[in-house]
Amino acid sequence: MNIYVIHNMLENYKNISESQVKSLLIVDDDNPFRERLARAMEKKGFKVSQAESVKNGKDIVKTNKPDYAVVDLRLNDGNGIEVVQEIKKNNPNSRVIMLTGYGNIPTAVAAIKHGAIDYLSKPADADDIERALLADPNKKADPPVNPMSADRVKWEHIHRVFELCNRNVSETARRLRMHRRTLQRILSKRSPK
Repeated sequence: MNIYVIHNMLENYKNISESQVKSLLIVDDDNPFRERLARAMEKKGFKVSQAESVKNGKDIVKTNKPDYAVVDLRLNDGNGIEVVQEIKKNNPNSRVIMLTGYGNIPTAVAAIKHGAIDYLSKPADADDIERALLADPNKKADPPVNPMSADRVKWEHIHRVFELCNRNVSETARRLRMHRRTLQRILSKRSPK
């Protein structure tokens, strides 16, 4: 083979491998979660960009135009739906998953209306996220392989409200309409499976 043929083969390989690269933007203000998810998704073949705020997410979208995105609904500086709108404006074919610890029907509907293809509750693992991102849009989604138990969902919700109340037990108990001692017992236990 001459050098010209080898050069063409390398260029073709480069073009094929670049087209198979799946760019992914993860926007989440929970740094440890975002870092773990980024590492896991890189192992699954995604080229990952990270942002911790609405502003950072929008800035990255303007330059990178990701093929896929995982966006937290509530960020320190605003609503993740703003990032979803920016993604859809810059790349209408992008597949976006809305991720949140505040799962309820109105926010799910809002996320879908603004261009998200799915809506997952935290803590979602990398396998669930990958399945949602790569799912056939014409098929009904498969149920999660390892869904959280009802006890775990309750535990997560209580701890999230506790954090939002700045770890104030009395305020958390009032908002959850439960006795303070009951809340203290729940907070002292380990998370259920």
